[in-house]
Amino acid sequence: MIKFIKIDNTLLAIRNNVLREGKLSHEECIFPTDTLPGAFHLGYYVGDELVCIASFHPQAYGEFTGVGYQLRGMATVDEYRGRGLGNQLLNFAIVYLHGQKANYLWCNARKSARQFYLNMGFETIPPEFEVPDIGPHYVMYVKIQ
Repeated sequence: MIKFIKIDNTLLAIRNNVLREGKLSHEECIFPTDTLPGAFHLGYYVGDELVCIASFHPQAYGEFTGVGYQLRGMATVDEYRGRGLGNQLLNFAIVYLHGQKANYLWCNARKSARQFYLNMGFETIPPEFEVPDIGPHYVMYVKIQ
């Protein structure tokens, strides 16, 4: 089940364990954009267990026009990967953002996640770039309306 969620220790633990290999404190896993007006966070629950997360906030990209949102911190707990949960969570977000009159959604996608986003209809904006201590990334986006 997909729910709107708050920033809490469970979400921060998933961010840390999946995206930072458990190397940071929970406080270091808080994004400055987590509490911006219009920001929201989604979680996919299997029973009572939060297993997939993503955060979204209003943010334009480059020369794009219209209302843009940035996706950050999308992560699925290892045991639940490959089950389509991230796909469902992202589809839910896109439908919600359509209702919010957003024109596009973009993200800085890890190179290892690029195919996931391509399968979701995102396009790549070259070139590849390096995020220190994390690895190669691409800017990717999808038009919403």
